[in-house]
Amino acid sequence: MNTVRYAFYSGSMAGFAALLSIMTSAKGEGRGMLQPVNATSHWLHGDSVARRATVDMRHTGLGAVTNLASAMFWALPFAFWASRREPQSLPRLLCGASVVSAFAALLDYGVLPRRITPGWELAISKRSVAGAFAAMAIGLAAGAWAAQRQR
Repeated sequence: MNTVRYAFYSGSMAGFAALLSIMTSAKGEGRGMLQPVNATSHWLHGDSVARRATVDMRHTGLGAVTNLASAMFWALPFAFWASRREPQSLPRLLCGASVVSAFAALLDYGVLPRRITPGWELAISKRSVAGAFAAMAIGLAAGAWAAQRQR
């Protein structure tokens, strides 16, 4: 049961952190805040969806759900690791989360077919994409830290 709690907390916080990161990055780069969220739905709607700056369930909803599902997926191995140890310090959790996030970035942008990448690179800079994976690591660690407080 610990693993489920850790995965839920970590995945939720990682998903939220990544979404917040890509949205603020887009705004900082002079783009619409929803463009990278919409871009995540490129796996279904094609790359042109990254130009959409408006909200709708078909693109923004699907993009947000896809981002959250991905964060939950990556939270599972992290939660398995974190929940089977004595409570860890936040820096130690962040180290573990950074490994998982780096692996996610490598797999997403180095191995998987382009069609099933997060799609963020269609709407924000590579630097901002890296920032989103860093935010994901922070969210994973923060979630695990919160989960271990619930013991």
